[in-house]
Amino acid sequence: MEEKASLTLQGKTLEYPVIIGTEGERGIDFRSLRDQTGCITFDDGYANTGSCCSDITFIDGEKGVLRHRGYRIEDLAKESIFLETSYLVIYGELPTSEQLVKFRGRVAESAAVHEGMRHFFEGFPHNSHPMAILSAMLNSLGCYYPEMTTNNRAVDLEHFDWAAALLISKVRTLAAMSYRTKLGLPFVYPRADLRYAANFLHMMFSEPYRDFNPKPEVSEALDLILLLHADHEQNCSTSTVRMVASSGANLFASVAAGVCALWGPLHGGANAAVIEMLEEIRSSGDDGRKTVESVKRGEKRLMGFGHRVYKNYDPRARILGETARRVLASMGIEDPLMDIAMHLEQVALKDDYFVSRKLYPNVDFYSGIILRAIGIPVDMFPVMFAIGRMPGWIANWREIATNPKMKIHRPRQIYTGATERDYLPIEARGK
Repeated sequence: MEEKASLTLQGKTLEYPVIIGTEGERGIDFRSLRDQTGCITFDDGYANTGSCCSDITFIDGEKGVLRHRGYRIEDLAKESIFLETSYLVIYGELPTSEQLVKFRGRVAESAAVHEGMRHFFEGFPHNSHPMAILSAMLNSLGCYYPEMTTNNRAVDLEHFDWAAALLISKVRTLAAMSYRTKLGLPFVYPRADLRYAANFLHMMFSEPYRDFNPKPEVSEALDLILLLHADHEQNCSTSTVRMVASSGANLFASVAAGVCALWGPLHGGANAAVIEMLEEIRSSGDDGRKTVESVKRGEKRLMGFGHRVYKNYDPRARILGETARRVLASMGIEDPLMDIAMHLEQVALKDDYFVSRKLYPNVDFYSGIILRAIGIPVDMFPVMFAIGRMPGWIANWREIATNPKMKIHRPRQIYTGATERDYLPIEARGK
């Protein structure tokens, strides 16, 4: 028998179907509530609201589980690479050798941007934030591909395979160009012989007559960071992409909106806040002990700990913690911030204050340390997040665009303003 939930309102009992996901998640289908009762549900922040059914990513925050299309993030981090995981997230299955070669070929072919776009960067002040530049350039990028940006779902889907590869490729090129614009440096062209992460670092740091050749451990660590950010269910930026896509907007416009949502310090800027906190602890002469006590007294907030979804250890944080130690050792870097971070982690895993509140390190806690060691400046941290999250945004746009029953997203509200009143002429409004 189909399970139903009962709601009693205004002396009348109504029943609503219960939706059960493949992993046992349960949701009450209230889609007919307003038509039947005139009421809506109220859930600011959407913590208890399911905005969609999706096949892409599963998270169990209580158990610290993250899977893409059924594959454990731990296995993908160990066995896969960013582009293979991108294919999985977008298309639903791990690629065959032939499919992966074709996908990587499309990404490699799409690395360079149209020469006309070089002039766009000249219009930005040198102190512009890279995220502002990236969002604007992604939207502008669509102008060069009118066949992919028709805002006609059927037509846009015909060109989807190339549009997806193009965005995954060009987002790193545009990101590197935004970095070099800020420093007043000439742009560096991509190289066909380099893999995805190594090519990005080449475009960031190479100079005329001196190519930047990072150690394999460095390129692999950056590739891992991107892989671990490939998708994360219905977070703020992904939900933004889906909302924009629900209007029929093309893929380029939708992911540009995702960049804007990601920019905030509570989302893509969180790992930058971790570095700022660790720098503050170091400059004060503290090894983390005083900060921990201040946090327990409610005087400070420990950045990089806790998560809106996870009530257990973020599995991505555990992977990056081990990677950070390995990368810094391979580069011969002794970073005092790493020592402080390790101390804070040990405190959080043992102290009842943190354990009882389920405050464990999240993915932002160690990613910033790795990016800092590589030489990525702090204001580029959310840009790195955007590069990594691009496959997830693309996959979610595709899920919207291929759903024939999809409706435009239009949340309701509870109005709390003034009730109806008469217009007053300006002379009657007082001084």
